[in-house]
Amino acid sequence: MFEAGHLGKTRREFLGSSGIGLGSIAFATLLGTEQAKADVAFDPTSPTLPRDTHFPAKAKRVIYLHMTGSPPTLDMFDYKPMLVKLDDKDCPDEYLKGQRFAFTSGVPKLMGTPHKFKQHGECGAWFSDAVPNLAKQADDLTFIRSMTTDQFNHAPAELLLYTGSSQAGRPSMGSWVTYGLGSENQDLPGFMVLISSGVQPNGGKNSYGSGFLPSVFQGVQCRSKGDPVLYVSNPKGMTRDRRRLSLDAINDLNRLQSEELGNPETATRIAQYEMAFRMQVSVPEVMDISKEPKQVLEAYGAQPGATSLANNCLLARRLVEKGVRFVHLFDWGWDFHGTNPGEALGNGLRKKCSTMDKPIAALIRDLKSRGLFEDTLIVWGGEFGRTPFREGRTARSKNLGRDHYPNVYTMWMAGGGAKPGYSHGESDDLGFRISRDKVHVHDLQATIMHLLGVNHERLTFRHQGRDYRLTDVHGKVVPEIIA
Repeated sequence: MFEAGHLGKTRREFLGSSGIGLGSIAFATLLGTEQAKADVAFDPTSPTLPRDTHFPAKAKRVIYLHMTGSPPTLDMFDYKPMLVKLDDKDCPDEYLKGQRFAFTSGVPKLMGTPHKFKQHGECGAWFSDAVPNLAKQADDLTFIRSMTTDQFNHAPAELLLYTGSSQAGRPSMGSWVTYGLGSENQDLPGFMVLISSGVQPNGGKNSYGSGFLPSVFQGVQCRSKGDPVLYVSNPKGMTRDRRRLSLDAINDLNRLQSEELGNPETATRIAQYEMAFRMQVSVPEVMDISKEPKQVLEAYGAQPGATSLANNCLLARRLVEKGVRFVHLFDWGWDFHGTNPGEALGNGLRKKCSTMDKPIAALIRDLKSRGLFEDTLIVWGGEFGRTPFREGRTARSKNLGRDHYPNVYTMWMAGGGAKPGYSHGESDDLGFRISRDKVHVHDLQATIMHLLGVNHERLTFRHQGRDYRLTDVHGKVVPEIIA
């Protein structure tokens, strides 16, 4: 029987006075549901603590190198002698029927590469003269030569690759990984983003956002100039001790709000504030590449203070060395339509590759020298491929380029359990169609998760009455590329 004093109280007041609180009940219910569905048990007060894998992992961490705009792999890694032989011939109708292209109509001209190719390493992989340093790492790379996607425009293709959907709003790959596995360093975010060439990804911040996952799992962008992370530094006149007192007061208010309103984001917000406080010390230290030996800076081609891919490759090594789970690099400038000399397949591509080829090869060697290569998965690629024919707008220009092409393209992996010196899949003699072992972007996602010890079908999150996952309702692991 209720006491008289309880009869005049609302249910919220009663639960609050009993020491339970609606917020606690709501959050516990939410977590119970998600744990049951996703097999993920994390403490909302320390949401990035390391978590067990579904099965033994080959990789502990990921460095994802995204060449924004999609590089012309026919001029870098995919040697097509027949395409060279048929250069400037009309594209056969059989390849055009039913196809849509971004900037090409009519009957385009086939275009062989202007670059010289040679075989390298014991594996005999083909590399063009645009990537001489990566050629020396041939036996470390795992090529996937039969990639395909559903989108031929940049933003939706990039979103599909990183979120599993061509529409904005889904969690990104790095968010899923840190949600499932946590991080090995509680003083740094588990998912960090580095952007070179001064331009955001085509998919915007959605390409590294947390979507409907708790916001603590979103990618944190770091900068080479100014404050490494925006709004982490103390305001002018604010000491670290005063920041601590202020943070304690804010956290007390947030805890009261959590009990009153039951917003599951409140607990992670408190954790984020605490992380930001710790980052004031940890981030400047790890982002300061001036402490690296001269020979290391020279190997990467890095210059302290620059916003280059070289700097970001070195920073990526420093971040994974400190226990960051997922580091995502975006490098703008790989959309080679031939609309200007910088986007031309000859000298334009060679110049752009020079900013990428040396530092990424150095990254591989550096990780190997530090014993990090075997359990660090490196992934390289764009959001789709490029056509084997000349882009329509620039077909008669001296600055030749290629149009967007989703049907087939190449990506590569290295380290982290990927089979070294191996090429998976193949396209036909002209690079138009997959001839064997198709790998969809969902299959790539599933395989990356598998290498990290995660079953992509089990790692889910309930949102609006449905269980979501990175691979949506698709995806299968590609066992052939796993060592």
